[in-house]
Amino acid sequence: MRKIIASLDIGSHTIKLVVGEVVKHKLNILACIDTPARGIKKGFIVNPESAIEALADIFKKGEEQLGIPIKKVIVSIPSNGLNCFLSEGYTTISNPEKIVTSNDIVRSLQAAVYNKIMDNQELVSILPTKYLVNDTVVSDSPLSMKAEKLKVKAVVVTVPKKNVTPIVKCLEKINVEVVDVTIGALGDYYEFKNSKNSGEVGALINIGASKTTVSIFNKGIITSSEIIDMGGDNIDYDIGYVYKIGRKDALYIKENIALADKNVAQVNESIVVEDKNGDKIKINQYGASEIVTSRLEEILNLAKKQINLLTKKEISYIIVTGGVTETTEFKNVVNYIFKNAVVGEVLEIGARHNKFVTSVGLIKYYDSRLRLRNRDFSIFNIEEQEELSGIHKKVNISENSILGKLFGYFFDN
Repeated sequence: MRKIIASLDIGSHTIKLVVGEVVKHKLNILACIDTPARGIKKGFIVNPESAIEALADIFKKGEEQLGIPIKKVIVSIPSNGLNCFLSEGYTTISNPEKIVTSNDIVRSLQAAVYNKIMDNQELVSILPTKYLVNDTVVSDSPLSMKAEKLKVKAVVVTVPKKNVTPIVKCLEKINVEVVDVTIGALGDYYEFKNSKNSGEVGALINIGASKTTVSIFNKGIITSSEIIDMGGDNIDYDIGYVYKIGRKDALYIKENIALADKNVAQVNESIVVEDKNGDKIKINQYGASEIVTSRLEEILNLAKKQINLLTKKEISYIIVTGGVTETTEFKNVVNYIFKNAVVGEVLEIGARHNKFVTSVGLIKYYDSRLRLRNRDFSIFNIEEQEELSGIHKKVNISENSILGKLFGYFFDN
């Protein structure tokens, strides 16, 4: 079975849908779509009717790209009110061979959360820190080991149900099944996970349109996360306020004229726009960049302060990502604020924009959960996979076309 997974990231400005296939632990992007968000504020559904329309629109676009409808998806939900706590659970190995199976791993994880989650909370992830086989042998992956008893120690991650329920209900209205929910920070981490940072303590900063999320990871396990109510929107408002121009013009200036670092901006680069009074005004690159740099420095300094509040451990790495990091010369501002930070970039062909970081990373996260449990999964059944591959499709090619003549040459001779 092909392993095809779809993930959905619901933002304030845009909704992102990514479909990818995992082949030999490598992710290949099959579809990557975004559409303007409606009825959504900071990841929360505020107008269900508008949100349903926007969600229906992106799944329609997904179907147009793939040729078949997407009916199952993993969803990123708001991390407001996130709670992480340590827990443990165990199970006895009941099969005659006394070999740990994937079912035994699942049962141990279920035991770790049984009766430990409050009624108003929703489980979004169980992250094993280690397994104990017969209370002595420690293993990261106990599958196929001989044992009488399997014990797991894990970090349990929950959020309030109000973060989850409205999103799931809206997707149900358009006949899309939510196969899993989790937080965006886990997707961000798994997009940049490697053998080095999986053994260190680090921070991930995602600067989105309306908010900035700061998360701490200890050896690949999220330990805390906090939200700063500030993002790319604030830059738009700043530009609009200073120059007394509309939001659309402010956004255009931010994305096409201004630089993240005012120190490399040019005074002679300029654009003429109309202000709210209808008067023509000239805005040069340096002036616009001053506004952008100021706000970005504020956001990054707040994130830096938040990291110090979230952990007292020494930070080995800081990764800054999110749609705002696509601003030209953004890396310069990061270097001004942090000594050991890098800008995390999405490198998968077909999704090379940092606004897709969460969606792409969530597919990798979900695949890692599947491998841990030795499970196969695809959003498409066998018949749909064959349709996706075009196995049963007849290609209609005119004999008079160049391609038709090539087909004739190869198959008639």
